[in-house]
Amino acid sequence: MLVGIDVGGTFTDGVLYGNGRILESVKTPTEDDNLQETIITVLDDLLRGRKGEDIRRLVLSTTLVTNLLAAGQGDEVALILIPGPGLNLRQLQFFPQAHIIKGATDFHGRITEALDGEEVRELGQKIVAAGIEKVAVVGKFSQRNQRQEGQVEEILLARHPHLKVVKGFGVAGELNFPRRAVTTYYTAMTQDAWGEFAASIKRALVQRGITSPIDILKADGGTMPLEASLNSPCETIFSGPAASVMGALALTMDEQTAVVVDMGGTTTDLALILQGKPLHASRGAMLGGYYSHVRSLALRSLPLGGDSAVRWTGEEISLGPDRLGPAACFGGPVATPTDAVNFLAGGHLGPLSLSQEALARVAHPAGLKTETLAQDLVGQVIEVLKDSIKEMFKSWEEEPAYRIWEIVNKQRVKAQRLVGIGAAAQAFVPILAKEVGCPAFVDHYSPVANALGAAVSRPTLSLQVHADTRQGSYYLSLDGIVGRCKGDLQLADVKDLARKHLRQLAAQRGIGQYADRSEVFLAEQFNMVRGWSTTGKLFDVGIKIAPGVIDDYKGV
Repeated sequence: MLVGIDVGGTFTDGVLYGNGRILESVKTPTEDDNLQETIITVLDDLLRGRKGEDIRRLVLSTTLVTNLLAAGQGDEVALILIPGPGLNLRQLQFFPQAHIIKGATDFHGRITEALDGEEVRELGQKIVAAGIEKVAVVGKFSQRNQRQEGQVEEILLARHPHLKVVKGFGVAGELNFPRRAVTTYYTAMTQDAWGEFAASIKRALVQRGITSPIDILKADGGTMPLEASLNSPCETIFSGPAASVMGALALTMDEQTAVVVDMGGTTTDLALILQGKPLHASRGAMLGGYYSHVRSLALRSLPLGGDSAVRWTGEEISLGPDRLGPAACFGGPVATPTDAVNFLAGGHLGPLSLSQEALARVAHPAGLKTETLAQDLVGQVIEVLKDSIKEMFKSWEEEPAYRIWEIVNKQRVKAQRLVGIGAAAQAFVPILAKEVGCPAFVDHYSPVANALGAAVSRPTLSLQVHADTRQGSYYLSLDGIVGRCKGDLQLADVKDLARKHLRQLAAQRGIGQYADRSEVFLAEQFNMVRGWSTTGKLFDVGIKIAPGVIDDYKGV
């Protein structure tokens, strides 16, 4: 049996899948200040009357890191940057405790300016005096020579062994120094809190006799082992929206192009499935307002949900962005957009009288008929969603995969359907689909599709290879792996090298069976010229195991 649990902003959903069908599903309110307890409650409800040892796989999608960053509740971190010449980071508004020091490594991985040890020692004293215990150290091109990041760590720990140092080369190995700095900074900020969360989950599972692998859903729609997530907690950000996309894939299991509309109680998430494949954000996930090296699906979250509170302010009718509870027709305290749909549908979702009374409490002070208010609310929600989808298509057009698809297929991308996910999808997605001009797909499992998506998502893995024939070496963006290469290396050889390392790393992570689901997403070659002669070549190749469903899932 497979278990998927998705922690949402309003509800936490769980599914138990086995024998080709969903055996059990659970939906319970999320306790933001105690996510562990919420998850265990859902798990216990799923396992009622069943043995923990029968679980073969358990996947979690959680908001923990998202909440930490949104609330600024992670550990205080000092960021030490070794940029060398070029970009003037002093002009960038980086983080409060960001420090730039001497030292430089060039793009070949050669150290061109030594560190100033005394400068690092003085900085360490300053950091400790400020009461900071976490340090992120990031050097430009450290993924091609990690020595200076290691030297900073050695100097700091020699005098302050209690400090915890996170080095950039071990967090992200791609180019773009500012994004690597952002990723490393937020990794240091969230690592301890995520570690405590992971440990508590492991203890709870052991107590229940569950010995199966525990995976975490990532922002790119794939999974990774819980143990691997301890070093990469930021990979789990936006796992909730990613779960909705994977849930849509799990419910449809075809190659149509679809807009995914995940409408929960508090927010609505939008995403695109392009001919059966989720569209990725080429610039990575945004952490704290900065682009990062965390691979993510192309997503947008709106502060509008089926339970958004409706009020009369004395001057106008406001819609959200907060949620005070469920819709009135489900026992909530105030009118919501769901009540508007329920009223217009004659009580199709819940008791008509409860929705009517709640809407009337807003309509009468505003001098409106209840029916007029309900129509206006539904129209406002649909208009916001329709405009947001149009805006998203404009941003999706900037993604390379989107543009390549249009070039190859010689036509513009057009949604073939809207896939509704979440508790409020049944009420709004059919109406929205008519406005957008395509069919709606809302399955009876849509309310718990996020949990299903988590349960059946396959592992993903992405790496990049940079090869330099003049130096006779290559570098991987994962695990600090380096190797030697020949001077007559060609692009096809680097692709083969990338596939080889992907297979090896996938096998080490226990996901070797999916290594053949790889696709090359980057292939570049540059000639290095001195005088009139080519002195070497630079190659950059990116390869990934793309998101999808596990082999033994055939649909529900």
